[in-house]
Amino acid sequence: MTSPSMTSSDKMWPANRAAEALDALARRSGLRPKGGSVSNPAAVDPDPTRLGRWIETSAAAMGLDTEPEEVRHADVERFLGSAAPALLRLSDGSLLALLRADTILTADFREERVGVAAVRTELCGAVEAPLTDELNGLLESVGIRQGRWARVRATMLRQRLAGTLVAHAWLLRTEPGSNFFFSLWLSKIPQRILLLTGTHLLQYALWLAAWWIVGAGALSGRLDGTLLWGWVLLLVTLIPLRGLITWLQGLVAITGGGLLKERLLAGALRLLPEEVRTEGAGQLLGRVLESEALEALALSGGFLALVAVVEFVLAAVVLAAGAGGFWQVLVLVLWIVLTVLLGVRYFREQKRWTESRLGMTLTLVESMTGHRTRLAQEPREQWHLAEDQQLEGYQAVSRAADRLAAILTAAIPRGWLIVGTAALAPAFLAGSAPASMALSVAGLLLAYSAFRRLAGGLWSLTEAAIAAQQVAPLFQAAARPEASGSPALALDPTSARDTFIEASDITFRYRAMGEPVLYHCSLRIGPGDRILLEGPSGGGKSTFASILSGMLRPQSGLLLARGLDRQTLGGKAWRRAVAAAPQFHENHVLTGTFVFNLLMGREGWITQKDHSEAQAICEELGLGPLLEKMPAGMLQMIGETGWQLSHGERSRLYIARALMQDADVLIFDESFAALDPENVRRALECVLRRARSVLVIAHP
Repeated sequence: MTSPSMTSSDKMWPANRAAEALDALARRSGLRPKGGSVSNPAAVDPDPTRLGRWIETSAAAMGLDTEPEEVRHADVERFLGSAAPALLRLSDGSLLALLRADTILTADFREERVGVAAVRTELCGAVEAPLTDELNGLLESVGIRQGRWARVRATMLRQRLAGTLVAHAWLLRTEPGSNFFFSLWLSKIPQRILLLTGTHLLQYALWLAAWWIVGAGALSGRLDGTLLWGWVLLLVTLIPLRGLITWLQGLVAITGGGLLKERLLAGALRLLPEEVRTEGAGQLLGRVLESEALEALALSGGFLALVAVVEFVLAAVVLAAGAGGFWQVLVLVLWIVLTVLLGVRYFREQKRWTESRLGMTLTLVESMTGHRTRLAQEPREQWHLAEDQQLEGYQAVSRAADRLAAILTAAIPRGWLIVGTAALAPAFLAGSAPASMALSVAGLLLAYSAFRRLAGGLWSLTEAAIAAQQVAPLFQAAARPEASGSPALALDPTSARDTFIEASDITFRYRAMGEPVLYHCSLRIGPGDRILLEGPSGGGKSTFASILSGMLRPQSGLLLARGLDRQTLGGKAWRRAVAAAPQFHENHVLTGTFVFNLLMGREGWITQKDHSEAQAICEELGLGPLLEKMPAGMLQMIGETGWQLSHGERSRLYIARALMQDADVLIFDESFAALDPENVRRALECVLRRARSVLVIAHP
């Protein structure tokens, strides 16, 4: 059966109908875009970077997120397996709306299942066609049978075209800060949890049926071959069910953990600079550690609690049918209530323990950061006073939490065996039937297993709940709105105005009732301007730079970039207009390659041209000898776990990083203070030659 043709014009979307394709694709895929409509682009831009800028801005206006990706020939199969829904720009400039891996949304708004092979052919056909005849001739000349040509030719094409670009793609997703439960629903996690619950119920039902067969046969005295074969078949059936349970648990854990990490990362990137400064490195590290605990403990505790609930339900049914009847079920319910009450008390103690532990983490990190200062200036006998006091408090709260944990995990399950057996004693003394007694014992043991799981689940869920409180600021920060801007402005790569930045009567204070740091400040920056801003320490120079770059919002005044305010221009477009290199202590080298640190602020897809430009800027800044010393050159790992850069080398890296952002206005906040006179001259020449407009902040 051949795949349907995709060459007809009604299957592809012309670029001038990109808004219709984006909106229709979002609605058909269930992403629930906002009601506001987006207009088609007034002009079709052949540059995929600017088209991508328009698509990202339009999707943000709909309340959606886009993930740009360059699709290479070697990655087509992987891409089709996980990309949908996605909008693809083909080599001829038309758009393909991919609803699922094998289904497209046509230009007349029909869903058409064309098959994965047809989609792949549409993406790769143009680059494979020129080589097909050549490869066919080669295969014929070496005597390979024609029946094997397709497989051999596909392998050779993958080798020769592995890095060839076949399409630009934009993957449509919900915003990381959108309703988290809706994101879970789109990822089919609730449906899989329901399936997991049903599978657990079926597994236990089969398990109980298998042992009922053996027990009934043994008690009746006729354990023949037919009953044994039935018992064996039921046990064999449990094997695939167990495999399905393991697969579902892994799928839910990986998908749910990925969504949680994405949300927390988005929240971390939306924290204000003042929030980061206020918390400090130790407290932020504590939140990161708790985020790891939240993912692991919430999922493991959730699975244990789910299985425990299933076991409790089945245990109650079995106990009700056994000799103990209603009274044994009542005892089970009361013991469950006691367990939950102990879990609440354990939660309170564990919260105190977590706060103590995070306080120690904060102290440790701050002490490590100021280690040299303490060695040089603090008396030796006072080095560990604060740590010793914290350890004493930590030991006290740990003892209380461990005592409750032991009761919860050891005493509760074993106590149930004693209490449950005592509740069965009257029925035993009354001479109940052996079958009824066997059912009661089976229910007793099943409930024991459930209490063991519940104790472990409560421990994990308690830890997860405490971790959730710690990471709540990151989780909630992801929902902070960010101006998306106008899609019509996204297609304009440069400003035709004679003013890049205009600040008028800017007033800013860090506290609502505090003294203003800036009061009625005004500044205008146009094309070609070179401005030096000098002033004493604490005078508000860096605060003013943060306001211009969009990291802080003024309380009053007018701030425009390219003649537009931030709400109209959008957050991403504002960062394209103004780029800043903060002060040395607020700028960082991230663990990664040298070129990654250079290009981390570069917009769009990274090309060889970007690498060449980065190399040229490094040469102009005098970093050429450093790159020559590095064994891997621009690909050398640097940072805490790699090549260590000197103070001056870091400063020049920060300057190069800002230049690579190619913004209208570049702000350098004391970026040249750590350089010797020769490197200052080189850096200034490079900046003045490459930057459109420059604002340099320095001390007088």
